[in-house]
Amino acid sequence: MKYTSEIIVNLPLETFSKKLDNPENMKHWQQGLVGYDYISGTPGDIGAKMKLIYKMGKRDMELIETITHKNMPHEFHAMYDTKGMHNIQENYFEETKEGHTRWISKSEFIPTSFVLRLMTLIMPSAFKKQSRKYLQDFKNFAEKGTSVANA
Repeated sequence: MKYTSEIIVNLPLETFSKKLDNPENMKHWQQGLVGYDYISGTPGDIGAKMKLIYKMGKRDMELIETITHKNMPHEFHAMYDTKGMHNIQENYFEETKEGHTRWISKSEFIPTSFVLRLMTLIMPSAFKKQSRKYLQDFKNFAEKGTSVANA
């Protein structure tokens, strides 16, 4: 399943990039994130791997992020792997004529289990809604300092 999400963040590209590229900020816009650990490579560089740990309701989830392309402040691509799902993310950032930042996020979800394959077929809107929420939560954090960490 592939789709694209987009949002305008009312910050200059350089300021946007610094906020997005700081792993300490992730907890403020990725609800449920309880921690992260570097696994291999130089943090933030192409090929680096990081384990992301989430608590979603009663469910715990771990993702492995692998950075596949990085040309900040304009591009950041990564793969995310968890039990039953492989996710490819391509993120593009461009400055608008007003001096804001347009974030274009291209998502591809490749289920590796029958149950998650069924979910992508029956409930694709759930994946799109979650992606849109991350973009909106980042916008709220970057522009207003609103954090989802204690939500």
